Amino acid sequence: MKTFEFIRAADLKGAIEGAARAKTAQQGADVRFVAGGTTLIDLMKLNVETPAHVIDINRLPLDKVETTPDGGLRIGATVRNSDLAHHPIVKQDYAVLSEALLSGASTQLRNMATTAGNLLQRTRCMYFRETAMPCNKRKPGSGCPAIAGSNRMLAILGASEHCIATNPSDMCVAMAALEATIHVQGPKGSRAIPIAGFHLLPGDTPQRETVLEPGDLITHVTLPAPISGSRQVYLKLRDRASYEFALASAAVVIKIAGGNVINARIALGGVGTKPWRSPAAEAVLLSQPATPANFRKAAEAALRDAKAQSENGFKIELAKRCLAHALQMAAKG
Repeated sequence: MKTFEFIRAADLKGAIEGAARAKTAQQGADVRFVAGGTTLIDLMKLNVETPAHVIDINRLPLDKVETTPDGGLRIGATVRNSDLAHHPIVKQDYAVLSEALLSGASTQLRNMATTAGNLLQRTRCMYFRETAMPCNKRKPGSGCPAIAGSNRMLAILGASEHCIATNPSDMCVAMAALEATIHVQGPKGSRAIPIAGFHLLPGDTPQRETVLEPGDLITHVTLPAPISGSRQVYLKLRDRASYEFALASAAVVIKIAGGNVINARIALGGVGTKPWRSPAAEAVLLSQPATPANFRKAAEAALRDAKAQSENGFKIELAKRCLAHALQMAAKG
């Protein structure tokens, strides 16, 4: 780990101004905000992340879960994953989010990990985390050895010739299905970013994973009011029962009336370079009978553009079965 300056912010304004001052004083030096640190500190130990300044935001009033006037939910940036998963409103109205959070990491990590940190969670690709290896995400232009190397866990959707790393978050998959909005405060002011536009595909700039600009701080996330009568499921398939990242996962929010699907939101995890919302699968289901045959058609649509690498071709069928089964679970209530 390289040496860095540690700053403890007393308020939101101080955190943002502190980040701006640090970058100005050292001609664009890297600055990171930290709360739980369950990803950032690991990457700093590996010298994958080497910020010159780390700003602690734990004293900021960003740790509340509150209802909004329109019936939705506001989740502070530093709300711990365990607290969010077990919050009574989340368990009742946003069950897919609770299930996703509880399927991730371990109890100890969930007690520390935060909402904003999970949104910014970086890939577990072995080449990204090993500084002795080339990696376009870590060092643009150095190459992507995963394409011809060990890629069993990596992406089959949204990849490019420069990067096939998988987004590892469970929480983000559920939030994609719930159509979350991410609220950011930064040197240029505040803005609200729909989660569909928050994470970036690797393209030819895999080093840039989100639309955040230097100095931007996530303050909170909002969820729209729950769909009355909806059924929600998060299904995660993995090599072992706990403390493991997804080979494939599915977040499903559907509403059925008269035997037909009248509302559907579907997102996939473990298979994409970003949390993978599937409008194609949703379109297949809308106004159609909630039957296993139609659930399979939706799964086929969701994976239509999947591209396998040398070791992860099995993920295509696995993801189809995962989604179809999740839809069946939701349909049965």
